[in-house]
Amino acid sequence: MSDRFRLTLGQLNPTVGDLPGNAALARAAWQAGRDAGAQLVALPELFLTGHDAKALLLNPAFQRDVVTHLEALAAHCADGPALALGAPWVEGAKLHNAYLILQGGKVAQPVLQHGPARHSHFDAGPISGPYAVEGLRIGSPIGADGWTGDVAETQAETGAEFLLIPNAAPHLRGAMDRRLNHMVARVIETELPLIYLNMVGGQDEAVYDGSSFALNPGGQLALQLPAFDRAITHVDLERAPEGWQIVVGDLASQPSALERDYRTLVVGLRDYVAKAGASKVLIEQTEGRDAALAATIAGDALGPENVRQIAVPVGGDLQSTLHARLAGLGATVNADGLALALRGLMLRALAEDAGELLLTAQNKSAAAMGQSTVPSDFNPIKDLYQTEVLALCQWRNATHRAWMRGPASAALPQRGHSQEEGAVDDILRILEGKNGSVGDCVAGGFDQRTAQEVAARLLSNQPQKNRSAPGPRVTALRPEHPYPAHWRDG
Repeated sequence: MSDRFRLTLGQLNPTVGDLPGNAALARAAWQAGRDAGAQLVALPELFLTGHDAKALLLNPAFQRDVVTHLEALAAHCADGPALALGAPWVEGAKLHNAYLILQGGKVAQPVLQHGPARHSHFDAGPISGPYAVEGLRIGSPIGADGWTGDVAETQAETGAEFLLIPNAAPHLRGAMDRRLNHMVARVIETELPLIYLNMVGGQDEAVYDGSSFALNPGGQLALQLPAFDRAITHVDLERAPEGWQIVVGDLASQPSALERDYRTLVVGLRDYVAKAGASKVLIEQTEGRDAALAATIAGDALGPENVRQIAVPVGGDLQSTLHARLAGLGATVNADGLALALRGLMLRALAEDAGELLLTAQNKSAAAMGQSTVPSDFNPIKDLYQTEVLALCQWRNATHRAWMRGPASAALPQRGHSQEEGAVDDILRILEGKNGSVGDCVAGGFDQRTAQEVAARLLSNQPQKNRSAPGPRVTALRPEHPYPAHWRDG
């Protein structure tokens, strides 16, 4: 057995449901690994289908199509390095989240996830033992299996010499530190080197942020890939007297907390538009920070030439005529609601006529407090409180990065927020973010009447919030929210 092993990592951006496109990405990564003399090419969790393909997973025709693409990939990759990638896998009547090792022209070994996330469609599998590639025994806890020690420790006890943990984890505030802490714990428990391989790219509200990394025994960082960027990287392991070690490689600098949030919004919008088959967006031009920040995000994501802003004054003869007609029929007329509906119709017609996606610019505070907005395809600032919108305006005015396609100077509104705005946001953080009560707000030093008013408006506007356009998430969901656990835990 050789004392050196080369592994090619594909930190890539699949599209949900696009089996031919994702398979093509896998073949390109495999070819890069073959050219570099790798023994194994690894891709993230559920790479072949894209993550969160819930509407497709239970479709038998889609399941058969997955197998067809796996067989074709295995045949293509028969002469060269092994290929490991995530995909759904059916055994009997059970559907598993699996990590599949393609060797010798076939699926040589399926590794099954032992503890699938709550509310997923996947069944629990037994703890899989390590698999062998060119004599190296590798353990692969899948996704959430890496957050606790059971699977990794069992694989180490049954002969694993190295841990490769594929994941599809989105950016959430604080998630990167939690991931690193979990993986250091696995290394300390098993005394094995570890590679954590994450997905990149946006899919609806999830934005997978990459930042894959490698740790040597003892927890020393040996490799760090960039945040949010696609990357194909070759990693070498060497056998020392004390066991395998990862050869130290590049340590990409990681963005600040504000930059991670902003990049999430940019990537989320960019990929939502691209994966919808569009290239241009339309956003209503209004006063204030929300529309200005959303337009800047869109410009950084798509290029300013692909962002159209338009003011829609609704009034005059059309509104007067409709108002009079409805009043004549004895209907109660809500002038603001009528104007909003007319603006929405006009914006939708303009966007569809030009083949554009329609964006909303409404922050989380405004939505919680019942401020109405026009229906749209996407809202890039949906998960930002109004004070956070201000913070990102100030950050973007002072910052430009190579990945930004907009101008170096954004000139966004950046006046300070009022004391009332700050109090409302802090109360909402307790009520929404911590699932707290009015009593918790009062205990936190806030006025009881204000807290009661915010709570009442939040409750009454919940149905409207649930119908709002999707937008990138940067905050954890509440524990009872019906989404996969890794969205909350990172």
